[in-house]
Amino acid sequence: MASHVLVLNQDYQAISLCSPERAFVLCLLNKAEMVSNRKTKVLRSVAGDYAFPSIIRLVRFVQLPYKKVSLTRQNVFKRDGFRCAYCGTRDQLTLDHVIPRSRGGQDSWQNLITACQRCNTQKGDRTPEEAEMQLSHNPFRPSFIMFLRDFNGKVQEEWKPYLLMN
Repeated sequence: MASHVLVLNQDYQAISLCSPERAFVLCLLNKAEMVSNRKTKVLRSVAGDYAFPSIIRLVRFVQLPYKKVSLTRQNVFKRDGFRCAYCGTRDQLTLDHVIPRSRGGQDSWQNLITACQRCNTQKGDRTPEEAEMQLSHNPFRPSFIMFLRDFNGKVQEEWKPYLLMN
């Protein structure tokens, strides 16, 4: 089915994405209710046709710890739009530490950026200021909602009010 369903908590706060199959089962077991369905698709079974979920809301409130976006190579690339933070190219991308590891720089959202191999080699074991290279943006930790909204591919139109995009 290769699509996602937006999962809302009981208070209509976006908490995750799931597969259409999982969303359908949650609705079938009365653990969630369908808020919105895809008009162009249906789920078919031997027993009949069912609405294809787009947004579901959990019936009971689920207390979740603060949801963080995990620090992975792919997520840093997504945050930076798959572009070098120095020259803007999309070729031969690597990760670069703004403050080099040899100088105590950590693996963190605030210290990792996407860089092309050429810029990363040119910067070497220096800070951007020392290498006289300008960052296109300062590295930051994306929020979970921001990650769902901006970095997770195509956002369906009916999701926008729940992802604070209106």
